[in-house]
Amino acid sequence: MEYSPPPFFKRGPNLVTRLTLFSLLSLVLLFADARFQYMDDIRGVVGVILYPFQEIVHTPARIGRGMMNYVSLQSTLRTENTRLREEAFVNAGLLQKQQALVAENENLRELLNLRPRFEPSSQVASILFAARDPFVRQVVVDKGATDGVMRGAPVIDTLGLIGQVHRVYPWASEVALITDREQVVPVQVVRNGLRAVIFGLGYDGALEVRFMPVNADIEKGDLLVTSGIDGLYPSGLPVAFVDSVERNAAYPFARITCRPASGVGSHSHVMVLGSTESYPERPIAPDQAETDRRERN
Repeated sequence: MEYSPPPFFKRGPNLVTRLTLFSLLSLVLLFADARFQYMDDIRGVVGVILYPFQEIVHTPARIGRGMMNYVSLQSTLRTENTRLREEAFVNAGLLQKQQALVAENENLRELLNLRPRFEPSSQVASILFAARDPFVRQVVVDKGATDGVMRGAPVIDTLGLIGQVHRVYPWASEVALITDREQVVPVQVVRNGLRAVIFGLGYDGALEVRFMPVNADIEKGDLLVTSGIDGLYPSGLPVAFVDSVERNAAYPFARITCRPASGVGSHSHVMVLGSTESYPERPIAPDQAETDRRERN
């Protein structure tokens, strides 16, 4: 009678059987998860259990990235510091010249008996988030009625006009960007003082000057600034650069497209200007004054 030695390891089903079994189990779990979402709770529990291990595994890579960022940040800060010092030196000379020009301009305005220039107040605000409606171009800032923000106040950045306050809440405000379809800004060409009206097209990076005659003196590259004739925006704020001018004799108006001068969708901080200058009431025409007098009588 022959005896075979006992096996060292207990053998279960063969490989093909196990492969088939686990494949069917996987398909059943996939179907149950996709059809009935039975695995959400299990997935959440597994995620909680594995989270410490994931953190441990990611820690060396996170430390390495932090060290590399620290070294690169130091180099970037040195370069940025050098550049800012050079710009500050150049801007100091320009500021001195500008102060002299401002004083000379004020003296000339006094001699000509012109109205003094209005300098609105301002305050810095942070952009919280953009509007959820994809058909509008609006952002929400962290300044509201408690901070003195008023509806219609202009909003600018370091490059130019961003938009105007559309709605005011106690601690926040909605700002309609100049690229919104509902936004209209009176502008003028810096090169020759030609006045125009610029409209938003509803998407970032595009504006349009409408109702300009075909023979209007406006060219590609012209800078458009606020004219200030509406009593809403202060004059001289950069608005847009002319990108293209299409003139067709078959149409009465030229097609003029522009790009915003400011970083409409780039910056996280903006400046909200205060109340605008109070203009005198519009004079009444003689015919209208006579009509009003007769109605009163």
